[in-house]
Amino acid sequence: MDALARKLNELCDAQPFTTSWYVRDLTTGAVADRAGTVPTPSASTRKTSIMMAAFKAVHEGRLDLDEMITIEAEYQAGVASGTFHHMTPGVRIPLRDAIVHMIITSDNVSTRIVVDRVDLDELNDYCRAIGLDGTVHRFKIPPLGLPWDHPAEAVTTTTPVDQGRLMELILAGAADEKAAAFLGSTSHWCRYALDILSWQVHRSMIPALLPFGGRICNKTGRGIRGRSDAGLVYRGDRPLYVLTAFVDFIPEELPDGLPGWSGSVALIARLSRACWDGIGKA
Repeated sequence: MDALARKLNELCDAQPFTTSWYVRDLTTGAVADRAGTVPTPSASTRKTSIMMAAFKAVHEGRLDLDEMITIEAEYQAGVASGTFHHMTPGVRIPLRDAIVHMIITSDNVSTRIVVDRVDLDELNDYCRAIGLDGTVHRFKIPPLGLPWDHPAEAVTTTTPVDQGRLMELILAGAADEKAAAFLGSTSHWCRYALDILSWQVHRSMIPALLPFGGRICNKTGRGIRGRSDAGLVYRGDRPLYVLTAFVDFIPEELPDGLPGWSGSVALIARLSRACWDGIGKA
């Protein structure tokens, strides 16, 4: 792990932006991080905790995944992520599909629907209860029009360690009912959460440089000044590593003239590839 951590830090040190990360080798349990407990804008990585809080409410009988929802114009206002804000108002979907779209297309119409039913106070209490002490949900959906240099506290914040811990808790819960109960859920819902994460449409970061078709359960994030990804990577049917990476303060243009965002997603892809090459080969 020491050699891998040095490699990851070398990749980060060469970039003109701030990067924090957390990695766990699931074959040995070894961990490493770079500013892993420092709060940073979460962007849409926050939605994994929203999903798990929703499944807790389903398990407790407070939410019904078959509830039919009509996507009216009021749900679409002020949304700049996903697909449903482009659709003609009047589309009807079950709550189950809203949760799926919140994760796999990062749809913020769907996020608004879910957070209307699992409110911010409940979300923050849930994060505290499961040990995500650096995660604070501040809005149903992020406000538009923030300046590039807005303070982190103007949006929802999290940490690389928190998002890594959440992935590990879901993985443990998928195999063990006692671990699932810690999440307020069951193994069924933890397995379903991993399935939803594996349907992720956005593949430009953690999965981008890995063999095509492998199982990767991840949730991406995109903000005005950053890119992020939090994921669980398998080799075959065996969980191999958890990686969470947050790139912040991305310049509009890199020294080579390419857009800053392209360098950030390329870095996260290279961090993931370094983990793939450096973990579990023995």
